[in-house]
Amino acid sequence: MSERTTYYEHGTAAERWARARLFFDAKEYATAAKVLDGLAAEAPEQLATRLLLARAYYHSAQLRKAEAELRGILERWPVEDYARLMLGRTLERQGRAAEAAPHLRIAAAMAGELPGE
Repeated sequence: MSERTTYYEHGTAAERWARARLFFDAKEYATAAKVLDGLAAEAPEQLATRLLLARAYYHSAQLRKAEAELRGILERWPVEDYARLMLGRTLERQGRAAEAAPHLRIAAAMAGELPGE
């Protein structure tokens, strides 16, 4: 490993994905986010990486970063219902319930949930 390469950047993309999953599964969300951030920057077209990064930000209370990542996902994949749900929950957690409500309604409709269920 060169002096310029950090632990989070070391290895192939597959090795870093596996490392990020291990950290995430161990509830080491901030560390998982550090690994995933580089992966997402290298391959922004990888939805799974970006969703896991958003989840890692959310669970490590990096809510502004989670919001930014989720908005970026929804720009690229507007019908990604899980990202829509997560954005609503992220906004709620920031005390922005009115802004969250439309995202939560859209996510529910996309998941086939009817009002009142």
